[in-house]
Amino acid sequence: MSKNATGLTHECGVFGAIGTEFWPENVDISQIIMIGLEALQHRGQESSGIVTTNGTSFHTQKGMGLVRNVFNSENMKKLQGSMGIGHTRYSTSCASDQVNCQPFFVHSIHGSLAVAHNGELVNKDGLRKMVLGRGVGLSTHSDSELITQALCLNPPEGEINGPNWPGRIKHLMQLSPLSYSIVIMLKDRIYVVRDPYGNRPLCLGKILPISDRVNGFNDTQAEGWAVASESCAFLTHIRYVREVYPGEIIEMTRAGIKTIDIIDRPEGKAPAFCIFEYVYFARPNSIFEGQEVYSVRAQCGRQLAIENPVDADIVGSVPESGNAAAHGFAKQSNIPFGELLTKNTYVGRSFIQPTTRLRQLNVSLKFSPIGVNVAGKRLILIDDSIVRGNTIGPIIKLLRKAGATEVHIRVASPPLQHPCYMGINIPTKEELIANSLDSTDLASHVGADSLEYLSVDGLVKAVQRNAKMENNKIGHCTACLTGEYPDGISSKEDW
Repeated sequence: MSKNATGLTHECGVFGAIGTEFWPENVDISQIIMIGLEALQHRGQESSGIVTTNGTSFHTQKGMGLVRNVFNSENMKKLQGSMGIGHTRYSTSCASDQVNCQPFFVHSIHGSLAVAHNGELVNKDGLRKMVLGRGVGLSTHSDSELITQALCLNPPEGEINGPNWPGRIKHLMQLSPLSYSIVIMLKDRIYVVRDPYGNRPLCLGKILPISDRVNGFNDTQAEGWAVASESCAFLTHIRYVREVYPGEIIEMTRAGIKTIDIIDRPEGKAPAFCIFEYVYFARPNSIFEGQEVYSVRAQCGRQLAIENPVDADIVGSVPESGNAAAHGFAKQSNIPFGELLTKNTYVGRSFIQPTTRLRQLNVSLKFSPIGVNVAGKRLILIDDSIVRGNTIGPIIKLLRKAGATEVHIRVASPPLQHPCYMGINIPTKEELIANSLDSTDLASHVGADSLEYLSVDGLVKAVQRNAKMENNKIGHCTACLTGEYPDGISSKEDW
């Protein structure tokens, strides 16, 4: 799933867990958090961290690099306690540096707290000025630290239920409408917060007793509760329960979980869950809005075949990102699916250099054609997205060199044309190839016989076909495709 530097960059992943009164004595929860972070590694590879507490003291371990490189058996022993939160990071607005590793931990007049955040505050510049104006010092330019400090501010007297933690959280949500999914840990509880637009994902899971993990899932009393950016982080030991609702504030304690409040959007405003979670970011086995991501991607492929049919001998994908859509396209078009490329998984991000020449050389290191499926064939190659357009051309050359007679590119998402201000590090508008070349010109530019995208309406139709939430409120942000941002803004300066 993980993309390279030629495309979009990933967001962050958050994870939290707390043991209930049934949690085994002398067992630390840090191992569950580390496993959860490894399952969220596709959301960020720059740094990771865990903070735990035993109810009296806090324990922190953070570092640069992958989860497996940051945590080992020795430093895991230091992460004591039956409650903790973790984070895996890909930077959007700040440098890749140790000082920006999360979770952030601070001592405040209200007590110690740790915070992990996924997203980006659209009005962070104004909020930063306000926090500094209140006499609070900031050591980084991270909006996650900004959230941590803003949470320590008491709401104005008489507003939002007074200066308690739920009141401070509601005050933060009033100060900034999006984008964030946050876990906030105090010494005896965890607060779970999702912005009122539901832009970034967040879900709840139930930690099962050992007997249930072996013998199957049932409704036995939970040993603990977990929260994660994606349900793929809930492996055999945790049962997925539901998504956190947009605007919901949940309190997790040893006694269980409860909803403190649900902060609504302005009247008439719809939810704005990032549609590119389905297209690109999420693991295919994650669940959003009651449906598995893989099934949505397959439906995108079916819709793509309906909108942009082409006669060919075989349908394949750019592995692994286009696999589900390619299967859907093949099924809809009655053209057999076959693997066209094999991927060298040992060529990763460290080999990517910021020049077009080296990006293109990286393609030949990363992909190799499968000759028996390519030679003498008319090919349909499915990809999930085209961003700069630097890699698809070299891939087409590889296929033609292996004997392909035709190469038709089909993209299972609409063209990316606009920046994102809500936590996705999309290249600048000038770098987005769809802003300089239409599909016909792009096909000629990359050497394809044809190139077509899925329409915006087709993507929304595929995503919403089986989507459902318990509160029956469905809506998606398509700003990077349409320029239509949540709440009707037209640019970042409007916030």
